[in-house]
Amino acid sequence: MGVLNFEGSFGKAPAPFKIKVDPEFIALTKQKVSLTRMVEDVEQPDYSDGPPIHIASSVKDYWAREYDWESVQDRLNSELSQFTTTVELPASSAYKEAVPLHFVHHTSSRSDAIPLLFIHGWPGSFIEVQNIIKELTNPSQKNAQAFHIVAPSVPGFAFSPAPTSPGFGYIESAHAFDALMKQLNYSKYVIQGGDLGGLILRHQAYLYPDSVISCLSNFWVVAPNASDLERYRDNKNTADETAAIRNYQGFTENSWSYGQIQQQRPLRLGFGLTDSPVGLAMWIYDAMWPGVSEPSFWSTEDIVTWTMMHWIQGPYGATRIYREAAKSGSLTLNGVGDFPYVKQPVAISEFVRDIWYQTPLDWAQRLGNVTHRTVHNTGGHFASTETPSLLIDDIRTFFGENKEVSGTGVFSENTHT
Repeated sequence: MGVLNFEGSFGKAPAPFKIKVDPEFIALTKQKVSLTRMVEDVEQPDYSDGPPIHIASSVKDYWAREYDWESVQDRLNSELSQFTTTVELPASSAYKEAVPLHFVHHTSSRSDAIPLLFIHGWPGSFIEVQNIIKELTNPSQKNAQAFHIVAPSVPGFAFSPAPTSPGFGYIESAHAFDALMKQLNYSKYVIQGGDLGGLILRHQAYLYPDSVISCLSNFWVVAPNASDLERYRDNKNTADETAAIRNYQGFTENSWSYGQIQQQRPLRLGFGLTDSPVGLAMWIYDAMWPGVSEPSFWSTEDIVTWTMMHWIQGPYGATRIYREAAKSGSLTLNGVGDFPYVKQPVAISEFVRDIWYQTPLDWAQRLGNVTHRTVHNTGGHFASTETPSLLIDDIRTFFGENKEVSGTGVFSENTHT
C-alpha cells in the first residue's frame, strides 16, 4: 500500500477516505502498459487458449493512450462515500491480527430502512455496488423499501490491505464484516452477495445467527451429489437438474484452472500478475467474459478500472484468499467445497450466464433455509453491474415485500445510531 496517499487512516473507528493514488505510480503504470510484450498470435476459432490477442492489444492501446485514472478516481470519490477502520476478530478466531478495512457506507433518510451488507466477489471489488447503491438507499418510488448500504472491500482487494500473515480466508472475512457492522451500530442486518461474497455470507449467517436476519445470494452454488450424478447417467433428472449438472461440470472441467492455481500456487502466479498490468487485465478478463450475458455493458474503460482495483495494491492478496478458502474446505480443486447449513431465510437469484443457473430449489435447500427462488432469463455472474435493476427488484421483493418470510419485520424503525 506504499504507493497510496489517502485522506484518512486505519484507526479504531470509521474515518472518511478519499482515493488518491500517487500520480507517479499512475505514470509508471502507463509506461509499463506501453512496453507490454505481446504473445505470438495463434489463430483461434474461440477463446479455448484464453483471451484473443486482439482483446489484449485493444486494452493495451486504450490504457496507454486514453485511459484517464484521475477522472475515474474523482468519479468514484464523488459517487461513493468511503471510509476506513480497523476491526478485531473474536477470541475464538485463530487469526489474531487486527484487520484494516476500507468500505462504502451510504445511509438512507428513511426511518424504515434496512441495514444491508453487500459483499463483492473476485475479480470484482467494492465498485460492484456502484450501480445499485443510489436506488437502494434513496428509492425513486416512495413506497419502495429503502436500505442502509455497507459495502466493504475484502482484505486484499482495492483499498483494504492484504493480510500480512497466513490464515485469513472466507471465515475470517465473515468475522471481520460482522465486527464492521457492529462497529457501525447495526446489531441486526441482512446480506447480499455474489461470487466469493455469496460464499462468505454463508459462513457469516452461520456464525452470527442473532445478527444476520436473512440473506440473498446470487451465487448459491450446490455441487451435484452422487445420487444426482447417478440419475443423470440414467437420464432420470429433471430439466433443471440436467442443466445445473452440465453448467457446473462444464465450468469445473473447462474454466476452473484459474481457481486451482490460485488455491495451490498463488505466489507463483503473483510475480507475473504483479509486474504486468496487461497480463493482470487479461487474467481478470478471461475470468469475466464467460459470465457476461451482454459484453457491450463492460467497456474497455471498465476492464481497465476493474484491473486497477487489483493493480494498485497488487493482486497477490486477492488471489491468495483462494488458498485460505481451500484450507478451510470452502473451495476444492474440483469446485466449491463444504459449507455449514444456514438456518435463516435465504433467497436465491439465478442469472443465465452463471455456473449454477437452473439449480433446483430442493437442491438449494440442502445448504440452507432457502424460501425464495428467482430464475431470470437474462444476466450473468456480475448481476449488480450488468443487470442492476433485476437485482434491485430481487432485493426489494425478498427483504422488503416478504418481511414475514425473510424475517425483516424486525426492522420496524431505523436501528442505526
